[in-house]
Amino acid sequence: MALQALQSSGVAFRKILSHFPEELSLAFAYGSGVYRQAGPSSDQKNAMLDFVFTVDDPVAWHSKNLKRNWNHYSFLKVLGPRIITAVQNNYGAGVYYNTLITCDGRLIKYGVISTSVLIEDLLNWNNLYIAGRLQKPVKIVAMNEDVALRSALDQNLKSAVTAAFLMLPESFSEEDLFTEIAGLSYSGDFRMVVGEDKAKVLNIVKPNMAHFRELYGSILQESPQVVYKAQQGSLEIDKSPEGQFTQLMTLPKTLQQQINHIMDPPGKNRDVEETLLQVAHDPDCGDVVRLGLAAIVRPSSMRQSTKGIFTAASCRTPAPACRS
Repeated sequence: MALQALQSSGVAFRKILSHFPEELSLAFAYGSGVYRQAGPSSDQKNAMLDFVFTVDDPVAWHSKNLKRNWNHYSFLKVLGPRIITAVQNNYGAGVYYNTLITCDGRLIKYGVISTSVLIEDLLNWNNLYIAGRLQKPVKIVAMNEDVALRSALDQNLKSAVTAAFLMLPESFSEEDLFTEIAGLSYSGDFRMVVGEDKAKVLNIVKPNMAHFRELYGSILQESPQVVYKAQQGSLEIDKSPEGQFTQLMTLPKTLQQQINHIMDPPGKNRDVEETLLQVAHDPDCGDVVRLGLAAIVRPSSMRQSTKGIFTAASCRTPAPACRS
Protein backbone atom coordinates (compact mmCIF):
# COMPACT_ATOMS: atom_id res chain seq x y z
CA MET A 1 0.00 0.00 0.00
CA ALA A 2 1.12 3.55 -0.69
CA LEU A 3 1.42 4.59 2.95
CA GLN A 4 4.04 1.95 3.67
CA ALA A 5 6.56 3.93 1.64
CA LEU A 6 6.66 6.46 4.46
CA GLN A 7 6.87 3.99 7.32
CA SER A 8 9.33 5.22 9.93
CA SER A 9 11.75 3.11 11.93
CA GLY A 10 12.56 6.14 14.09
CA VAL A 11 13.55 5.02 17.57
CA ALA A 12 12.57 8.41 19.01
CA PHE A 13 8.95 8.02 17.89
CA ARG A 14 8.70 4.45 19.17
CA LYS A 15 10.21 5.52 22.50
CA ILE A 16 7.51 8.18 22.90
CA LEU A 17 4.89 5.56 22.00
CA SER A 18 6.16 3.33 24.84
CA HIS A 19 4.70 5.78 27.36
CA PHE A 20 1.13 4.94 26.22
CA PRO A 21 -1.13 1.86 26.27
CA GLU A 22 -0.14 -0.54 23.50
CA GLU A 23 -3.55 -1.36 22.02
CA LEU A 24 -3.24 0.74 18.85
CA SER A 25 -4.48 -0.17 15.38
CA LEU A 26 -2.52 2.78 13.94
CA ALA A 27 -0.19 5.43 15.32
CA PHE A 28 1.34 8.14 13.19
CA ALA A 29 3.26 11.39 13.62
CA TYR A 30 2.70 14.40 11.38
CA GLY A 31 3.31 18.11 11.00
CA SER A 32 6.31 20.42 11.05
CA GLY A 33 8.02 18.47 13.82
CA VAL A 34 8.22 15.45 11.51
CA TYR A 35 8.58 16.84 7.99
CA ARG A 36 10.43 20.02 7.19
CA GLN A 37 8.20 22.95 6.24
CA ALA A 38 9.07 26.29 4.72
CA GLY A 39 8.17 29.59 6.38
CA PRO A 40 7.42 30.19 10.07
CA SER A 41 7.25 26.45 10.87
CA SER A 42 10.77 25.72 9.54
CA ASP A 43 12.36 25.19 13.01
CA GLN A 44 11.91 21.42 12.97
CA LYS A 45 14.16 20.74 15.96
CA ASN A 46 12.00 22.72 18.40
CA ALA A 47 8.63 22.15 16.76
CA MET A 48 5.94 20.28 18.65
CA LEU A 49 5.51 16.62 17.64
CA ASP A 50 1.93 15.77 16.64
CA PHE A 51 0.62 12.22 16.99
CA VAL A 52 -2.66 10.44 16.28
CA PHE A 53 -3.45 7.14 18.03
CA THR A 54 -6.19 4.97 16.52
CA VAL A 55 -7.79 2.52 18.97
CA ASP A 56 -10.43 -0.19 18.62
CA ASP A 57 -11.84 0.34 22.14
CA PRO A 58 -11.53 4.00 23.23
CA VAL A 59 -13.08 3.41 26.68
CA ALA A 60 -10.55 0.71 27.54
CA TRP A 61 -7.66 2.71 26.08
CA HIS A 62 -8.52 5.92 27.95
CA SER A 63 -9.01 3.91 31.14
CA LYS A 64 -5.45 2.57 30.89
CA ASN A 65 -4.04 5.92 29.80
CA LEU A 66 -5.69 7.71 32.73
CA LYS A 67 -3.86 5.35 35.08
CA ARG A 68 -0.53 5.98 33.34
CA ASN A 69 -0.91 9.63 32.32
CA TRP A 70 -3.60 11.17 34.54
CA ASN A 71 -2.07 14.65 34.27
CA HIS A 72 -2.37 14.73 30.47
CA TYR A 73 -6.13 15.23 30.68
CA SER A 74 -8.23 18.28 31.41
CA PHE A 75 -10.87 18.45 34.15
CA LEU A 76 -12.83 15.87 32.12
CA LYS A 77 -10.61 13.15 33.64
CA VAL A 78 -12.64 13.24 36.85
CA LEU A 79 -15.69 12.15 34.84
CA GLY A 80 -13.95 8.95 33.73
CA PRO A 81 -13.13 7.17 30.45
CA ARG A 82 -16.73 6.73 29.28
CA ILE A 83 -17.43 10.46 29.35
CA ILE A 84 -14.07 11.19 27.71
CA THR A 85 -14.96 8.71 24.95
CA ALA A 86 -18.41 10.25 24.55
CA VAL A 87 -16.82 13.68 24.13
CA GLN A 88 -14.32 12.16 21.68
CA ASN A 89 -16.93 10.45 19.50
CA ASN A 90 -19.89 12.82 19.66
CA TYR A 91 -18.35 16.29 19.41
CA GLY A 92 -16.04 17.85 16.87
CA ALA A 93 -14.35 15.55 14.36
CA GLY A 94 -14.32 12.35 16.43
CA VAL A 95 -10.84 12.87 17.90
CA TYR A 96 -9.78 13.71 21.48
CA TYR A 97 -6.55 15.72 21.82
CA ASN A 98 -4.26 16.03 24.81
CA THR A 99 -1.92 18.94 24.13
CA LEU A 100 1.40 20.44 25.22
CA ILE A 101 2.73 17.31 26.92
CA THR A 102 6.46 16.96 27.66
CA CYS A 103 7.63 13.50 26.65
CA ASP A 104 11.27 12.38 26.39
CA GLY A 105 12.38 15.99 26.24
CA ARG A 106 10.01 16.91 23.39
CA LEU A 107 6.76 18.82 23.45
CA ILE A 108 3.98 16.68 21.96
CA LYS A 109 0.25 16.60 21.46
CA TYR A 110 -1.70 13.45 20.68
CA GLY A 111 -5.16 12.78 19.39
CA VAL A 112 -7.14 9.60 20.04
CA ILE A 113 -9.70 8.37 17.52
CA SER A 114 -11.77 5.21 17.27
CA THR A 115 -10.75 2.84 14.46
CA SER A 116 -14.34 2.64 13.21
CA VAL A 117 -14.71 6.46 13.17
CA LEU A 118 -11.44 6.83 11.28
CA ILE A 119 -12.44 4.22 8.68
CA GLU A 120 -15.73 6.06 8.12
CA ASP A 121 -13.88 9.37 7.67
CA LEU A 122 -11.34 7.83 5.29
CA LEU A 123 -14.04 6.30 3.10
CA ASN A 124 -16.79 8.92 3.25
CA TRP A 125 -15.05 12.15 4.33
CA ASN A 126 -17.59 12.77 7.09
CA ASN A 127 -15.24 15.34 8.67
CA LEU A 128 -12.12 15.24 6.47
CA TYR A 129 -10.14 15.91 9.63
CA ILE A 130 -7.85 12.97 10.39
CA ALA A 131 -8.51 11.71 6.84
CA GLY A 132 -7.11 15.06 5.66
CA ARG A 133 -3.97 14.62 7.78
CA LEU A 134 -3.45 11.25 6.10
CA GLN A 135 -3.58 12.79 2.62
CA LYS A 136 -0.23 14.42 3.39
CA PRO A 137 3.06 12.67 4.25
CA VAL A 138 3.05 11.16 7.74
CA LYS A 139 5.37 8.89 9.71
CA ILE A 140 3.69 5.58 10.48
CA VAL A 141 4.98 4.55 13.93
CA ALA A 142 2.75 1.50 14.55
CA MET A 143 0.16 -0.35 12.49
CA ASN A 144 -1.62 -3.66 12.90
CA GLU A 145 -2.97 -6.00 10.25
CA ASP A 146 -6.49 -4.52 10.10
CA VAL A 147 -7.41 -5.16 6.44
CA ALA A 148 -10.40 -2.78 6.50
CA LEU A 149 -8.25 0.05 7.87
CA ARG A 150 -5.47 -0.51 5.33
CA SER A 151 -7.99 -0.57 2.48
CA ALA A 152 -9.62 2.64 3.74
CA LEU A 153 -6.22 4.38 3.97
CA ASP A 154 -5.55 3.56 0.32
CA GLN A 155 -9.04 4.64 -0.76
CA ASN A 156 -8.58 7.98 0.99
CA LEU A 157 -5.49 8.69 -1.12
CA LYS A 158 -7.29 7.72 -4.34
CA SER A 159 -10.23 9.95 -3.43
CA ALA A 160 -7.85 12.85 -2.77
CA VAL A 161 -6.37 12.46 -6.25
CA THR A 162 -9.83 12.38 -7.85
CA ALA A 163 -11.05 15.48 -5.99
CA ALA A 164 -7.89 17.36 -6.95
CA PHE A 165 -8.29 16.36 -10.62
CA LEU A 166 -11.74 17.94 -10.67
CA MET A 167 -10.30 21.28 -9.49
CA LEU A 168 -7.34 21.35 -11.88
CA PRO A 169 -7.09 22.25 -15.60
CA GLU A 170 -6.41 19.71 -18.36
CA SER A 171 -2.61 19.99 -17.97
CA PHE A 172 -0.72 20.72 -14.75
CA SER A 173 2.44 19.97 -12.80
CA GLU A 174 3.09 17.60 -9.90
CA GLU A 175 3.41 20.61 -7.61
CA ASP A 176 -0.01 21.86 -8.74
CA LEU A 177 -1.52 18.46 -7.96
CA PHE A 178 0.12 18.03 -4.56
CA THR A 179 -0.80 21.60 -3.59
CA GLU A 180 -4.47 20.87 -4.38
CA ILE A 181 -4.32 17.59 -2.43
CA ALA A 182 -2.61 19.18 0.59
CA GLY A 183 -5.23 21.93 0.59
CA LEU A 184 -8.30 19.68 0.51
CA SER A 185 -8.63 19.49 4.29
CA TYR A 186 -8.10 23.25 4.65
CA SER A 187 -11.00 24.18 2.34
CA GLY A 188 -13.22 26.45 4.41
CA ASP A 189 -11.11 25.93 7.56
CA PHE A 190 -11.48 29.15 9.56
CA ARG A 191 -8.00 28.61 11.06
CA MET A 192 -6.47 29.39 7.66
CA VAL A 193 -7.93 32.88 7.95
CA VAL A 194 -7.77 33.36 11.72
CA GLY A 195 -4.54 32.40 13.43
CA GLU A 196 -2.75 30.01 11.08
CA ASP A 197 -0.33 30.84 8.27
CA LYS A 198 -2.28 31.36 5.02
CA ALA A 199 0.71 30.09 2.99
CA LYS A 200 0.66 26.85 5.02
CA VAL A 201 -0.21 24.59 2.08
CA LEU A 202 2.67 25.71 -0.11
CA ASN A 203 5.01 25.54 2.87
CA ILE A 204 4.01 21.90 3.33
CA VAL A 205 4.36 20.89 -0.32
CA LYS A 206 7.50 22.61 -1.58
CA PRO A 207 10.07 21.01 0.78
CA ASN A 208 8.34 17.60 0.61
CA MET A 209 7.82 16.91 -3.09
CA ALA A 210 9.73 13.63 -2.86
CA HIS A 211 7.52 12.43 0.00
CA PHE A 212 4.35 13.32 -1.94
CA ARG A 213 5.70 11.37 -4.94
CA GLU A 214 6.27 8.34 -2.70
CA LEU A 215 2.74 8.61 -1.38
CA TYR A 216 0.93 9.13 -4.69
CA GLY A 217 3.29 7.88 -7.42
CA SER A 218 1.85 4.36 -7.77
CA ILE A 219 -1.75 5.67 -7.72
CA LEU A 220 -0.96 8.10 -10.54
CA GLN A 221 0.88 5.45 -12.56
CA GLU A 222 -2.06 3.04 -12.27
CA SER A 223 -4.90 5.55 -12.72
CA PRO A 224 -6.76 5.32 -16.06
CA GLN A 225 -7.85 8.95 -15.62
CA VAL A 226 -4.43 10.57 -16.10
CA VAL A 227 -1.36 10.60 -18.32
CA TYR A 228 1.47 10.89 -15.80
CA LYS A 229 4.90 11.82 -17.14
CA ALA A 230 6.89 11.29 -13.97
CA GLN A 231 10.27 12.33 -15.36
CA GLN A 232 8.90 15.67 -16.56
CA GLY A 233 6.68 16.07 -13.50
CA SER A 234 3.65 16.80 -15.71
CA LEU A 235 0.15 15.36 -15.91
CA GLU A 236 -2.83 15.48 -18.29
CA ILE A 237 -6.41 14.52 -17.49
CA ASP A 238 -9.70 14.17 -19.36
CA LYS A 239 -11.80 17.29 -18.73
CA SER A 240 -14.71 16.19 -20.93
CA PRO A 241 -18.13 15.99 -19.23
CA GLU A 242 -17.91 12.20 -19.48
CA GLY A 243 -14.52 12.16 -17.79
CA GLN A 244 -15.64 14.52 -15.04
CA PHE A 245 -18.83 12.53 -14.44
CA THR A 246 -16.77 9.37 -13.95
CA GLN A 247 -14.64 11.20 -11.38
CA LEU A 248 -17.61 12.76 -9.60
CA MET A 249 -19.27 9.35 -9.26
CA THR A 250 -16.22 7.98 -7.40
CA LEU A 251 -15.98 10.83 -4.86
CA PRO A 252 -16.63 10.01 -1.19
CA LYS A 253 -20.30 9.85 -0.26
CA THR A 254 -20.41 12.91 2.02
CA LEU A 255 -18.81 15.12 -0.62
CA GLN A 256 -21.31 13.90 -3.23
CA GLN A 257 -24.15 14.72 -0.82
CA GLN A 258 -22.79 18.20 -0.15
CA ILE A 259 -22.51 18.88 -3.90
CA ASN A 260 -26.08 17.69 -4.32
CA HIS A 261 -27.23 19.99 -1.50
CA ILE A 262 -25.46 22.98 -3.11
CA MET A 263 -26.82 22.37 -6.62
CA ASP A 264 -30.30 20.96 -5.97
CA PRO A 265 -32.94 23.72 -6.11
CA PRO A 266 -35.44 23.77 -3.21
CA GLY A 267 -38.34 21.39 -3.75
CA LYS A 268 -36.83 19.54 -6.71
CA ASN A 269 -35.29 16.66 -4.72
CA ARG A 270 -33.12 15.29 -7.50
CA ASP A 271 -31.05 12.21 -6.78
CA VAL A 272 -27.30 12.58 -6.41
CA GLU A 273 -26.43 10.97 -9.75
CA GLU A 274 -28.64 13.43 -11.65
CA THR A 275 -27.01 16.37 -9.88
CA LEU A 276 -23.49 15.07 -10.52
CA LEU A 277 -24.29 14.68 -14.23
CA GLN A 278 -25.31 18.36 -14.29
CA VAL A 279 -22.13 19.38 -12.47
CA ALA A 280 -20.00 17.37 -14.92
CA HIS A 281 -21.26 19.63 -17.74
CA ASP A 282 -20.79 22.81 -15.71
CA PRO A 283 -17.73 24.95 -16.63
CA ASP A 284 -17.47 25.74 -12.91
CA CYS A 285 -17.35 22.07 -11.88
CA GLY A 286 -14.13 22.56 -9.89
CA ASP A 287 -15.59 25.48 -7.95
CA VAL A 288 -18.64 23.39 -7.02
CA VAL A 289 -16.38 20.62 -5.70
CA ARG A 290 -14.44 23.21 -3.70
CA LEU A 291 -17.69 24.50 -2.16
CA GLY A 292 -18.66 20.95 -1.24
CA LEU A 293 -15.31 20.44 0.49
CA ALA A 294 -15.72 23.69 2.42
CA ALA A 295 -19.18 22.57 3.57
CA ILE A 296 -17.54 19.52 5.18
CA VAL A 297 -14.39 21.12 6.57
CA ARG A 298 -15.70 24.40 7.98
CA PRO A 299 -18.15 23.01 10.56
CA SER A 300 -15.92 20.09 11.60
CA SER A 301 -12.87 22.31 12.13
CA MET A 302 -14.87 24.82 14.14
CA ARG A 303 -16.45 22.11 16.32
CA GLN A 304 -13.08 20.45 16.88
CA SER A 305 -11.42 23.75 17.85
CA THR A 306 -14.25 24.51 20.27
CA LYS A 307 -13.89 21.04 21.81
CA GLY A 308 -10.18 21.79 22.32
CA ILE A 309 -11.10 24.44 24.89
CA PHE A 310 -12.55 21.72 27.12
CA THR A 311 -10.00 18.97 26.46
CA ALA A 312 -6.81 21.04 26.85
CA ALA A 313 -4.95 20.43 30.10
CA SER A 314 -2.11 22.77 29.21
CA CYS A 315 -3.21 26.02 30.80
CA ARG A 316 -0.96 25.33 33.77
CA THR A 317 2.85 25.50 34.13
CA PRO A 318 4.87 23.37 33.93
CA ALA A 319 3.37 21.33 31.10
CA PRO A 320 2.13 17.81 31.91
CA ALA A 321 4.75 15.11 31.33
CA CYS A 322 4.77 11.45 30.31
CA ARG A 323 5.42 9.01 33.14
CA SER A 324 8.60 6.99 32.90
